[in-house]
Amino acid sequence: MNSSASGALGASNPSAPADQALSNADLLPTPLAHRTWRWQDYAALWVGMVVCVPTYTMASSMLDQGFSWQQAVWLVFLANCIVLVPMTLIGRVGPKYGIPFPVLARASFGVKGSNLPAVLRGLVGCGWFSINCYFGALALHGFLNILGFNLAGPAAGETISTSQFMCFLAFWLVHIWFIWHGPESIRKLEVIAAPLMVVASIVFVAVLMYRVPAGQLFNLPAKVVEGGPKTWAALTGLVGFWATLALNIPDFTRFARSQKDQTIGQAVGLPIPMALFSMVGVIGFSASAILYGKAELFPDALLTKMGSFASGIGLLVILLANLTTNVAANLLSPSYDFSQLAPSKVSFRMGGMIAAVLGLLFMPWKLLATSGGYLFTWLGGYGTLLGAIAGVLLVDYYLIRKTRLKVEDLYVRGGRYEYTNGWNMHAVAAFALGVLPCLPGYLAVSGVVDANSVGQIWKSIFDFGWFFSLAVASTYYYLTAKKGVEQAG
Repeated sequence: MNSSASGALGASNPSAPADQALSNADLLPTPLAHRTWRWQDYAALWVGMVVCVPTYTMASSMLDQGFSWQQAVWLVFLANCIVLVPMTLIGRVGPKYGIPFPVLARASFGVKGSNLPAVLRGLVGCGWFSINCYFGALALHGFLNILGFNLAGPAAGETISTSQFMCFLAFWLVHIWFIWHGPESIRKLEVIAAPLMVVASIVFVAVLMYRVPAGQLFNLPAKVVEGGPKTWAALTGLVGFWATLALNIPDFTRFARSQKDQTIGQAVGLPIPMALFSMVGVIGFSASAILYGKAELFPDALLTKMGSFASGIGLLVILLANLTTNVAANLLSPSYDFSQLAPSKVSFRMGGMIAAVLGLLFMPWKLLATSGGYLFTWLGGYGTLLGAIAGVLLVDYYLIRKTRLKVEDLYVRGGRYEYTNGWNMHAVAAFALGVLPCLPGYLAVSGVVDANSVGQIWKSIFDFGWFFSLAVASTYYYLTAKKGVEQAG
């Protein structure tokens, strides 16, 4: 089916015979009239998502884990070139068929089995939403202190203070407006905010480099860590940083005018901006060590110590940066994912509200207590899950179906994607085989079990988590699913 036909299913023919248990207005293909996003919109979207505290913290965490600044920036660039490949390939589904990620997953996992990747992706989005709310809360807390409120930080043994938690709740509430006004409000926010954040980042770097000579800033010796920096584990975590969007990028590209717009926009907006903004984290981490004797992982702590009017503006920019990233990357997609569970009852708005409420249950202040917890446990852990899903989606769409989908059957029971009671067990088995071998290493790295009780082979597999799970899941799925799909036509 071509994009014109798929658009008709969702717009000009709203009474198309779609199962009400599998469809609603938000999950049906995007009408052609609504496919208006240009490459500039996608570039702005990515810049708006890239320029955020998690990107800054990713770079500063790498320095804290023993990497030199050159290694850190190079690995960030390399990781984003790698993840751009599945991002662009899966993104091609959007302009062609106008369908979001949960609907695409029905082709490989089944019309009911797609709930598995949708829920996993949605829960990861909730975690990221919570993390960004926490970063925003820290910025708000620091800004109020610059204004003279003298709010207390965490006491000894605590990871968050009462006033910081109240700021967390306040920043959480701001996101509800964007959930209620839908994807177009997100696009407008990104177009306005992206240039402002780029300018603010440049000013931030200029001020720090004025106060600390470049020769001193870029010649700090790398931190010594036991066993040395973990290059492959770090690369896996860095790829995992955007493994979420690599799956659900059709949620955005379904609004593209053409394949060219989504491809150019992503290529321009992702790898180079990520590498450039990681430099901001490198400079901030190093400058804080030189100026104040303690290398700060988070920019709010550095800006608060600087204590000037300009610092207050910087903290407001952090609020804006985390807001733009959160509503685009961590609310829009989970909204579709949770809507997938019960389309007739859960709209985009309701899905977004579910994601926001679930986000309150995460405790990011514990997860972010150490740089290793952020880089290896969080990024590496969920990257392993999503790598297996990406492998199944890519093989199914490109190698088995040759990019041809029967869109009508994605919205009905008993059609081509029914498999066994709505589940494709080949896809489920591929996912399990890709993920389970990584589990022992994850449990060891995260501290759930004694690291010494887990063999080195399992830790090494987890170090390659995203790559391993993608390779195993895609290989198994191709070998087992190809014959069945060909027989089904």
